[in-house]
Amino acid sequence: MRRRKRGVKSPRPEEAIILVVIGVASAIALAWPLAADDAHDRLVEKLHQGDYSRRGADGCLGCHDEAEPFPTLSIFKTVHGHPAVPGSPFETAHALGGDASPLPAGLQCEACHGPSSEHDRRILPVGVDREPVVNFGVRANARAALQNGLCLQCHADYGRVRWGGSAHEQADLACADCHRLHDATDPVRHQADQNRVCTTCHRDVAADALKLSAHPLRDSQLICRDCHDPHGTDSERLNVEPSASATCLACHTEKRGPFLWEHPPVVEDCMTCHVPHGANQPALLVRRAPQLCQGCHSSVGHRSLARDADDLPPRPASVFLLAKACLNCHSEIHGSNHPSGNWFRR
Repeated sequence: MRRRKRGVKSPRPEEAIILVVIGVASAIALAWPLAADDAHDRLVEKLHQGDYSRRGADGCLGCHDEAEPFPTLSIFKTVHGHPAVPGSPFETAHALGGDASPLPAGLQCEACHGPSSEHDRRILPVGVDREPVVNFGVRANARAALQNGLCLQCHADYGRVRWGGSAHEQADLACADCHRLHDATDPVRHQADQNRVCTTCHRDVAADALKLSAHPLRDSQLICRDCHDPHGTDSERLNVEPSASATCLACHTEKRGPFLWEHPPVVEDCMTCHVPHGANQPALLVRRAPQLCQGCHSSVGHRSLARDADDLPPRPASVFLLAKACLNCHSEIHGSNHPSGNWFRR
């Protein structure tokens, strides 16, 4: 029987298991980026080779039917799978064969998933992996730029001219992260489902929509696309108009002006006083009046002093600080066209 060396403690069985698990996880973590890069590079090489299958979708649908976890036959209910749509992957005007055009039209499944002549082999030797194809969404094996490049073969129109450099493109967002090509109805293009798709990432907006005062995002009466263009705009916030204020005024036309007497914060930015998606103050306000107004206006030249919550009635203070506070008198706070409306009271 061997003696244990003095000062050296043998690990317990459960500790040894934990050490093995940590070691395996570390090895996988180190190897995964290399494996992902190798797979991506292989897909790029396949796209350059252009070795397309002669059978087209016939070779794919033999295995990829409705029994798959990701059904494929529903694509034939969409514009992408309709043979009469010019430029679609299943357009009948482009016959598949040895002289098949490298353009997406007529290449069927391979228009998006890349050349699949080797992937189509039904029986493979033991230990030989099937040649990969470009996958999208949760099974994506290609970087977002490659996935989007395949989509933009057809969809590089004026509506997406600002995609390059946009906030979503910079965040490595892939088209398939929002769109569902194989679904008969793309959820992000459906009014009842669009907000749900967007808020899977924008969780702060989903939280704001549940606050006391909010735009009707919960009921999909207002959808994200009404104010934002996800494919890119000249605005940092992806607003459909050049600025946030211009976007707000597209609906709130009564605040548009021009006014004889203009309130500077209104002209500058609606976000100075309002929160766009939802707030716990009335009218989507950042803070309640009078504290909101006192953020810019001092008591100089006004008979009231700066007030906080302890100074409100019934303690000594003006009763006009209740309810709408400053707005009890200055009701036309967004602007006035009255000749005597310089204090926004008319």
